[in-house]
Amino acid sequence: MAQAGVIKDGLVLTHGAGGDSRSSLLVAVARAFEQAGVLVQLYDLPFRQKRATGGPHPSGAAADRDGLRQAAAEMRKRVSGRVFLGGQSYGGRQASILAAEDSTVVDGLLLLSYPLHPPGKPEQLRTAHFPALRTPCVFVQGTRDPFGSVEELRQAIPLIDAPVAHVIVDDAGHDLKRGMFDATPAIRALLGFRIYDLDILKP
Repeated sequence: MAQAGVIKDGLVLTHGAGGDSRSSLLVAVARAFEQAGVLVQLYDLPFRQKRATGGPHPSGAAADRDGLRQAAAEMRKRVSGRVFLGGQSYGGRQASILAAEDSTVVDGLLLLSYPLHPPGKPEQLRTAHFPALRTPCVFVQGTRDPFGSVEELRQAIPLIDAPVAHVIVDDAGHDLKRGMFDATPAIRALLGFRIYDLDILKP
């Protein structure tokens, strides 16, 4: 953990549809960012705050985004620098929709295992909001993710009119090896914002 007074940037990090903020992936990513001097808040989405198990309902998506907006606003009070918003799968999707709706909410997005489409249904793309995104994005994708292949994500990224980094984790599924990968490329990309379409293959 960085020492008080040294931290400038903050990251609000949230979970996927089936998990919570205590998942191994989020804890590992949070630890890596903290070691890089970023203040991290692990955040349970409103649907998870209401019930310990079960997935979100489409009718609650707006409330989940409102929760993320509030968490980002609270983080702005705690740091003097930039505020980033990140999430795995559903959490990342809602974070990106929020940023597309209002580009002033956060300064960058960390999208872990973005759910490009439901497994086995590549025609049902979840990219309608991508053209409205003006917030720099870092995608971290496994090469065995059934929610979207590396190539499918590469084809979708040009829809975003903002700097984008694409970090690839070799031989990883949707859980990204539960965080057992080198997060350094993602950290450098998110904190740097000077890389476009960066592909880094990590064993």
